[in-house]
Amino acid sequence: MHTPITVAYGDGIGPEIMQAVLSILEAAKARISVEIIEIGEKVYLAGNASGIEDSAWESLRRTKVFLKAPITTPQGGGYKSLNVTTRKKLGLYANVRPCIAYPPYVETKYPDMDLVIIRENEEDLYAGIEYRQTEQVVQSLKIISRPGCERIVRYAFEYARQFNRKKVTCFTKDNIMKMADGLFHKVFDEIGAEYPEIEKEHWIIDIGAAKMADTPENFDVIVTLNLYGDILSDIAAQIAGSVGLAGSSNIGTDCAMFEAIHGSAPRRAGQNLANPSGLLLGAVMMLVHIGQSDIAELVHNAWLKTLEDGYHTYDIYNAQRSVAQVGTREFANAIISRLGQRPSKLKAITYSSAEQKAFSSQLSVQPEIKREICGIDLFLRSVNESPSDLGKRLFAIGTDKLTAQVLTNRGTKVWPDGIAESFCTDQFRCRYTGTPGLNFLDLVELQQRVNSAGFEIVKTENLYMFDGVPSYSAD
Repeated sequence: MHTPITVAYGDGIGPEIMQAVLSILEAAKARISVEIIEIGEKVYLAGNASGIEDSAWESLRRTKVFLKAPITTPQGGGYKSLNVTTRKKLGLYANVRPCIAYPPYVETKYPDMDLVIIRENEEDLYAGIEYRQTEQVVQSLKIISRPGCERIVRYAFEYARQFNRKKVTCFTKDNIMKMADGLFHKVFDEIGAEYPEIEKEHWIIDIGAAKMADTPENFDVIVTLNLYGDILSDIAAQIAGSVGLAGSSNIGTDCAMFEAIHGSAPRRAGQNLANPSGLLLGAVMMLVHIGQSDIAELVHNAWLKTLEDGYHTYDIYNAQRSVAQVGTREFANAIISRLGQRPSKLKAITYSSAEQKAFSSQLSVQPEIKREICGIDLFLRSVNESPSDLGKRLFAIGTDKLTAQVLTNRGTKVWPDGIAESFCTDQFRCRYTGTPGLNFLDLVELQQRVNSAGFEIVKTENLYMFDGVPSYSAD
């Protein structure tokens, strides 16, 4: 039986590399039937802010498999990221990016590099929730959920187990973001305990990234949050040899999307120059996902044999190592002519024991927690008033249930006991805490009093106790 897939040719070099990839899949007798949709620049410019028509969603929801070429997002505001939109709407929570070196045929300083970066795909700062609150201050919300952490961490361990990886490394910044990144680290430790055969380690993202850039061969599978994973995977692909060689999968419970990690490169469009390798390796991941590991192995090894034989596109061509510089079509034809061959110097690929099975997306059952309101943070716009005077006025406005405790500016305490050297913008946060038994009406009463005193409230955050423990950042 043929598996239906949805295909988008994209923009820039997209149509050329997609045609090359589909010609290879056809020659390899991949058991697929293709539905074509249009996405990207033309759709954006036709007035669709998300870059994809409603009819395209019908195809994606029907086939549940999306092979996507790079697209161009027009310059200017109002255009949403199609990748982010697709990942969220289809629930594609896991982004998987293998980063492998191919010495000596692709230049690299790390010949032993073979790691996989698994990145949470729906949350974090990529939630895209932002506000301009005052003339001087904007805010971007970092959203981290326990279910989101559990799904991606479990996927990483399941991936490692299925593909015989020995170690999973977690990257966070929980020394600073103790609650958000701290939750990710906590979940990593909890779920990791269920996989005793796999080595586990945690790195703070800054030194961890430095270690990865210096000795990538010491890492196997890396699991991390959305923003960190986006940055790390591009770095890893580049130091492995070329961003142009890296494929990517985006996996959900029901649907999946496969692509190259590079952009649409409009300056190279229409010149028969582009390297289709990233999209081809994304297609190989797709074949494994849909249970056609035999075709995936055939294509992957033919690609490795082509690299080994020295037929290279301009981006990886080197006169000392390459036999010929070839164009997009010629590179695809070279791969087709090698279907059924295996590399003799590069490590041949075997997928027979790694056929994709449904990974567990089991979520833990959390005990019921008692949640109580214990205060509120008021974010206020204020200009031309000293923090000391501002704090004293806000303290005087308190109610019999809520008292001003601290005034901060960009997270720095400026009252009480502030110092003159602290630079302040026009947005302040005043924390009011109260006695047990507070309710929402108590918070509303406070806000009315603050407003009546002439203050401009631009944002509020309620403070909660969970099982008697304060659940918000300290002063």
